[in-house]
Amino acid sequence: MPTPRLPDRIADRLEQIIAARRLRPGDRLPAERRLAEELQVSRSSLREGIQRLASRGVLVSRVGGGTFVAEPSPGWSTGAIFAPLESLMLGDPEYRFDVLEIRHALDGAAAWHAAMRARPEDKDRLRESFEHMIAMHGSDDPMDEARADAAFHLAIAEASHNLVLLQVTRALFDLMQVNISQNLEKLYTLPRVFEPLSAQHRELLDAIVAGDAGRARQAAHVHIDFVHTSLKTIDEDEARKARAFRLPSEKAQTP
Repeated sequence: MPTPRLPDRIADRLEQIIAARRLRPGDRLPAERRLAEELQVSRSSLREGIQRLASRGVLVSRVGGGTFVAEPSPGWSTGAIFAPLESLMLGDPEYRFDVLEIRHALDGAAAWHAAMRARPEDKDRLRESFEHMIAMHGSDDPMDEARADAAFHLAIAEASHNLVLLQVTRALFDLMQVNISQNLEKLYTLPRVFEPLSAQHRELLDAIVAGDAGRARQAAHVHIDFVHTSLKTIDEDEARKARAFRLPSEKAQTP
C-alpha cells in the first residue's frame, strides 16, 4: 500500500483531533501556530491538510477568523440518526440486539482495516484508550465506563483510515454509548464477567497492533457474539423466574 502524502496524513490527524476532543459544528480549531507545533509540521503543510478537509466539507476557514468544524450537509447529522433510535432503545430493550447486529458488521470491518493500516501513533492511541477503559471499571458513574468503551471502538475506526466507516461510527457514537451502558448494566449481573470482557478487548488490541487482520476481525466478532449471547441468556433467565413467580403456590391450590 503506498504511503499517504503528508497533507493526507495531516488531514487524518486533524480528523482524529476533532473526534478525540468531541468538537462540534461551529467549534474552532486551535490556532494555526499551535496546531503546527502539536502535529510537528510546517504551517504550509498544515494549511494543505486543512484544505483537504475543507474540500470534503469537514472544515471551513474564515479569513482572519480561524478554522472551524463545518456544519453537516442538509439531511446528515448525528442527531438525525441518534435521536429516533435512542427513544426506541429506551422504550424497548430488544432494540439493543439490533444495535449489536450492526456493530458486528462495523466493528469487524473496522478491526480488519485497522490491523492493515494502523500507524505507530494509531497504535499508541489504541493502547491509551484500552488502559483508560480498564481504569474506568467500577467508576461511580456507569456512563464513564460506557464512554471509555465506546471511545476504544471509535479509536479502532479511526485507525482503519476508512473515512466512510469512520463517519458512520462517529454518527453512531452516542447510540453506542447508550447501547454499551445498557449492556454493561445487564452483563455485570453475571459473576466475574469483567474478566472475559477485558480479555476480549485485549485480544482485539493485540491483534490490531500485530497487524493480523483476520485475527482482529475474529476478535471483534467474538466480543460482540459474547455480549449478544450473554444478554440473551440473562433475558431468558429473567423470563423464567418471572413465569415461576406467577405460578400459584401449593398452599393456594389446597382446597
